[in-house]
Amino acid sequence: MALTVVSLFFLFFTFHLPFCFSGQSSSMESVPDLQNTMYAAIDGYPCVRLLNLSGTIGCSNPGRDKVVAPIVRFENVDKLAEPSAILVSLDEFPTLFTRISDDSSFASKVGGVLVEPGTDLQNKLKGFSPDQKFPQAQFAPYHNTSYEWNPIGSGIMWKSYSFPVFLLTESGSKTLQEFVTKTEDKKKAYTSNVAEFDLVMQTVKSGTHDSESCLKEATCLPLGGYSVWSSLPPINISSLQQSKPILLTVASMDSASFFRDKSLGADSPISGLIALLAAVDALSHLDGLGDLSKQLVFAVFTGEAWGYLGSRRFLVELDMHSDAVHGLNHTLIETVIEIGSVGKGLSQGVKNFFAHTEGDSSATNQTMVALKRAQESLLSENIKIASASASNPGIPPSSLMTFLEKNPAISGVVLEDFDSVFVNKFYHSHLDDLSNVNSSAVVAAASLIARTLYMLASETQDVQDSTLAAINVNVSLVEQLMGCLLDCDPGLSCELVKKYISPMSTCPSHYVGVILDEPSSTPYTGYITDVPRFIWNFLADRTSILRENNSSGCQQGCNGRDEVCIKAETDGKGVCVLSTTRYVPAYSTRLKFESGVWNVLPPNSSDKMGVVDPVWTESNWNSIGMRVYTVQNAAYDRFVLFGGITLTIFAYLAIATARIFFSKATKRD
Repeated sequence: MALTVVSLFFLFFTFHLPFCFSGQSSSMESVPDLQNTMYAAIDGYPCVRLLNLSGTIGCSNPGRDKVVAPIVRFENVDKLAEPSAILVSLDEFPTLFTRISDDSSFASKVGGVLVEPGTDLQNKLKGFSPDQKFPQAQFAPYHNTSYEWNPIGSGIMWKSYSFPVFLLTESGSKTLQEFVTKTEDKKKAYTSNVAEFDLVMQTVKSGTHDSESCLKEATCLPLGGYSVWSSLPPINISSLQQSKPILLTVASMDSASFFRDKSLGADSPISGLIALLAAVDALSHLDGLGDLSKQLVFAVFTGEAWGYLGSRRFLVELDMHSDAVHGLNHTLIETVIEIGSVGKGLSQGVKNFFAHTEGDSSATNQTMVALKRAQESLLSENIKIASASASNPGIPPSSLMTFLEKNPAISGVVLEDFDSVFVNKFYHSHLDDLSNVNSSAVVAAASLIARTLYMLASETQDVQDSTLAAINVNVSLVEQLMGCLLDCDPGLSCELVKKYISPMSTCPSHYVGVILDEPSSTPYTGYITDVPRFIWNFLADRTSILRENNSSGCQQGCNGRDEVCIKAETDGKGVCVLSTTRYVPAYSTRLKFESGVWNVLPPNSSDKMGVVDPVWTESNWNSIGMRVYTVQNAAYDRFVLFGGITLTIFAYLAIATARIFFSKATKRD
């Protein structure tokens, strides 16, 4: 009997072990080799946990541990029997989240979501916008906040999900497909492919579920960064004679998306940013800018997608007369011209733009007249500018709302590529990429703005003016900027960006990020992301006057308060130039940094926007990652366990019986 048991035991290991390790032992020489064979790391863009004063939005693992769940395709799922990782195509992504919102039983079984990337989806989809139908309606300077500027908006990015969600990169999707294909050939009935999600948020681990509590426990950081402003020509801040009215031209540099690091915002708002930079470049080539009757000032705000952080903080700094805005007097701001979404203003060869205004002041009327005359001066460019429909409730979501809240009498115009509803069908979506905009429309918008500003600043009304005719936008610069700021190839490694800074990444993303240290007018550049650093250097260069002797660089600093050092990152030396270009901190007006800690201030009734400010923060985390591997199912594990126990019992009985048998045989001998 013992011989029989030993034989069975031998046969079991003879057949089972080769099955487990066949095809692998020859290629495995170390533990990393074993891990690489077992696990496949998948690249993706995560949806992360954000917090405000009233709760949370975004995504996170439900607890303190990694989530492991079998992978199932959404198209093959009717009901989920167990928590599962749902693999969904991008065109079915909105349908999945609609079901998650409507079916709590189904939602409770969602362990995670893997979203497949797609190609040419802008032409296949009717649209996809995870933002609200009226983005940031609570900040509107009018009462009709039920108006739908963004009718396709689903609002899914403003909800909270207790499971991880990743948008796969192209390489991540390929790795997943290769893994599934490879394992399908070897797959048995008792195995399944699982995804392991590491998206554990510190705010979940610590139980801090709103901005005020997480800031106290240091498990989150405020959303924010640094805006940039510059004047053309430079303002002589040493002089007391600063009486010129200011024409303030603004744009935004940040966007939003369901997926944190996939926020390109090509049309909304980066097309407007590129148009502003191109307009500054065109105007910088003119002579006699110091003789203009009005001062040109340009501001690029960040944090606008999250409560207009940049523009609101800019106005607070002006009120405080801080160093960040030294040289600017807010009482001299005569007109605000905002360049919004302009990248889709091309239709059948015609570049169409709409001017959205609030109020009926003489300065606003002058701006509208200047826009019309600028259009006339560009007759061969086939550009059309029209006033937005009078039936609109007011201006669309824009930084101008901040200025109007501060001073309802201020003159303001927002230039957009739409009239009553967004033409951008991918507003605040990762699909608002380079393919969603047209460079000709951006060039046209930049040309229109540059000539309008000159006409307003010079107070000329002659569309045949020779100086006006000399204002031409550099088309190749616009195309360069689009390639640098809206694509990974060349991305931030392009020659234009590397002329000014040493970028920390190649692929651009225009998510605002978090503010890492005490806000300052002269921040440590290591805490500033690539795009604001590039914009600061670009504007400082284009609006500057070279020093008479700048051969020594600026390693020892620049002389005088009117000078700044540009291009210092590229060669370690830099160049000192006369330029009024400044960083301005951008963070909630309800926050104050004291003794190394962020504190939430009580609402101030005089600050209407501050009263409704959500005070956005982002949860800290230790690591974010995802991998897939194959596991045996629980039923098979139990079968193996019970089989092993049974085998052990039989082996014990066999050994005991054999000992008795041999003992009796020995005694007989």
